Amino acid sequence: MDVTPDVTSAGPEPVLLPEPKRLGALARLAPEPMKVILNWGRRYSLWVFNFGLACCAIEFIAASMARHDFIRLGVIPFAPGPRQADLMVVSGTVTDKMAPAVKRLYEQMPEPKYVISFGACSNCGGPYWDSYSVTKGVDQIIPVDVYVPGCPPRPEALLQGILKLQEKIARESLGERYGTTARPSTAALQSGLVKPPSSDPASASESGEGR
Repeated sequence: MDVTPDVTSAGPEPVLLPEPKRLGALARLAPEPMKVILNWGRRYSLWVFNFGLACCAIEFIAASMARHDFIRLGVIPFAPGPRQADLMVVSGTVTDKMAPAVKRLYEQMPEPKYVISFGACSNCGGPYWDSYSVTKGVDQIIPVDVYVPGCPPRPEALLQGILKLQEKIARESLGERYGTTARPSTAALQSGLVKPPSSDPASASESGEGR
């Protein structure tokens, strides 16, 4: 006698839920809901590394004083150094002479790090955009998250820029920011290197050395 169970009467098939997304370095430990907690703590504990270069720095100082008091938004001013900072506020005119210092200190900041470009001079050069010594915006050397326009901007404008940055931090995923970037190929890593001369005319013409 055949006792094989009837699979057609066993009811609906179980629904397979998609595997939850996980965070970059904590992929084996932190599930997706942990992103909300981490982003909440990150957005309300921004240690600021102020790069005051011109008159916009006075407006930045005014935003940190008692009248506006951006500490109530979770922004801690004047970090001891770049290695303790999360947010760089570039306020003022970036010259070509100062640009290497801005980039060097930005690279010393630990990830995740953010940048607010405060004022027209920092955004695009401002009234000095055609000067031979002025960098045409700080985004020429480092990535910028939020631009605050004005010449000079009011302290309220900086508060609005901070709120926009906090909204961006609340939506971001560190797994997408750091974990999904494809590793560069060997050819991409060697693209800027000087290649040795080759005796083969075909390979020399491909590399551009035969011209």
